[in-house]
Amino acid sequence: MTNSKIFARDTIFISNQDTQDLVLKDTYDELLKNGYVKGNFLGHIIEREHNFPTGLSTKTLGKNLPNIAIPHTEGEFVNKRLIVPVSLKNPVVFNNMIKPQEKLEVKFLFMLLDTHPDGQAELLSQVMDFLAKTPEKELQNLFSFKDPDTIYEFLLQKF
Repeated sequence: MTNSKIFARDTIFISNQDTQDLVLKDTYDELLKNGYVKGNFLGHIIEREHNFPTGLSTKTLGKNLPNIAIPHTEGEFVNKRLIVPVSLKNPVVFNNMIKPQEKLEVKFLFMLLDTHPDGQAELLSQVMDFLAKTPEKELQNLFSFKDPDTIYEFLLQKF
């Protein structure tokens, strides 16, 4: 799948919210307005995040990288397969995917939307491959961008 098919210009967001639920709500509002998700998506992604956290420490990728999260939910609540990048102006607390009791301050999300039951695993693998293969300095740049067009162009070229 080409990058232009897993990223859409109107699904790159900059959030100034300071809680997990508000970030997910703002993102959901825009995704719903543009027809990418169904009306019951928000409740399910919040519930899933609370029960199965998606925060990831980036310490193994570089000492100066902010933590990320990769929220997602079941495909029945999604209309289009996409990765939705969200840059956070304020750190937002997510629980760690590996150690669910550990809280992480997160600065960037890769929200996964997939219409297939097992599709998130493939998208998650693509995100993890991208993170592992991209030099630390380039990831620092991506995670510091505060302009949706800049994030979109970077991901089209590098993902």
